[in-house]
Amino acid sequence: MHTRRTPRRTRTAACLLAVAALLASGCSSGSTPGTASSAAEEKAPALAALPRSTPAALTPYYEQKPSWRDCGVPGFQCTTVEAPLDYADPSAGDVRLAVARKKATGPGKRLGSLLVNPGGPGGSAIGYLQAYAGIGYPAEVRARYDMVAVDPRGVARSEPVECLDGPEMDAYTQTDVTPDDAKEADALVAAYRKFAEGCGADAPKLLRHVSTVEAARDMDIVRAVLGDEKLNYVGASYGTFLGATYAGLFPDRAGRLVLDGAMDPSLPARRLNLEQTAGFDTAFTAFAKDCVRQSDCPLGGRGTGPEQAGKNLKAFFTGLDARPVPTGDADGRRLTESLATMGVVAAMYDEGAWQRLREALTAAMKENDGAGLLALADSYYERDADGEYANLMSANAAVNCLDLPPAFDSPDEVRAALPDFEEASPVFGEGFAWMALNCAYWPVRATGEPQRIEAEGAAPIVVVGTTRDPATPYRWAEALAGQLSSARLLTYEGDGHTAYGRGSDCIDSAINTYLLRGTPPAEGKRCS
Repeated sequence: MHTRRTPRRTRTAACLLAVAALLASGCSSGSTPGTASSAAEEKAPALAALPRSTPAALTPYYEQKPSWRDCGVPGFQCTTVEAPLDYADPSAGDVRLAVARKKATGPGKRLGSLLVNPGGPGGSAIGYLQAYAGIGYPAEVRARYDMVAVDPRGVARSEPVECLDGPEMDAYTQTDVTPDDAKEADALVAAYRKFAEGCGADAPKLLRHVSTVEAARDMDIVRAVLGDEKLNYVGASYGTFLGATYAGLFPDRAGRLVLDGAMDPSLPARRLNLEQTAGFDTAFTAFAKDCVRQSDCPLGGRGTGPEQAGKNLKAFFTGLDARPVPTGDADGRRLTESLATMGVVAAMYDEGAWQRLREALTAAMKENDGAGLLALADSYYERDADGEYANLMSANAAVNCLDLPPAFDSPDEVRAALPDFEEASPVFGEGFAWMALNCAYWPVRATGEPQRIEAEGAAPIVVVGTTRDPATPYRWAEALAGQLSSARLLTYEGDGHTAYGRGSDCIDSAINTYLLRGTPPAEGKRCS
């Protein structure tokens, strides 16, 4: 599962996410079952900065002149920028990166470009820019910055990886991820293999070169092409890993960086998966407490504790395994256990979606109508009304499976880890553990490894953490802030995924001041 931000003010449903290899965690303020740090994790190597001088073979890329054109969206311009497919061998070919901007509106002196990334990996930065950041960021920020987005290689408009077609994706998303026996486990493995083989057949060369390090290097080329001496950037969720990686590689070129909903780059995939499992359990507990206070909660009435509410929900999920619920879907899909689970997971990203989730659960559990939960699951997977999927899931797996070695190498390893995952979340643990198996069958071997990112010499970087974030735990924000040599940690005490632009004047004011004046928040600043 990936981490991706969809701002509250533009969201009528839940966060648009997808199943992936890396389950980027939810909030966990204390120790998580089974996650005691190993010596290897504590001693993760540090990401080394690249030489300051540009290699001669890369100079032509840095000296490109952009040709801007109309995007078809009022106020926005688009261009393409080329980057080497393989930075170790620039002669091996190029990738074409889609870039969009909305020029600074004024008044006031222009501060340069502000790149934005909503996370994922696999989320379209251009889509995010055009739907939200370019029109919804604070007016004073848009007045001073050109708002810019680049879809990372393999994502959306930048040579997208496509693993399966629409009907195949429908089958994939309905695959049972809580196998009851060896036959069902074999079916799940077969689905993972088919997905991976589809990716390999679609983009055999590109699939080896969609890592976060390469995407960060691409951003440096875009920075130069835009004419900026330093990169100014707001990254949410996985976008914090991308931004931190940039700072680690190019600390002297890191300008004003906001990393909201931070990931900890020093952790291996299994631990990331396990911590996310605990995080979603934390989010579900908050939802359940709110739900039972309402008159229409299908998980129990007043006095029902979150543990019992979770048992009631898990029983509903289990029942769907044998008897899926009708949805009225034009393509004949019924609400399966997997789709229902993802519908609930999607709503955990924003407390503003809790009422919709409560209504959808009531319809499914009491009225035999799964349409509401199916709609939430479809938004999570970015499936449109015509049955077509964005490449979010494909790109997400492609990046994650290249960035880190697999969380698990076999079904037996998953089975051995199930007690830890089910302890972390009785509701989601089993499914999350099995979903973490998909990179075991990836056609390309991982090239990355867990690394600390220190970015020695970088200007102040603002790391933002939300205490009950279900997708990126607050402890990760603490960890990343502790690694970065110049970080300031800004804390939001609340629910939901990420904090900037989600209704906290305290958070927004602190970040706006940093972006406009370069003054980071005070050490230890907390908002609620």
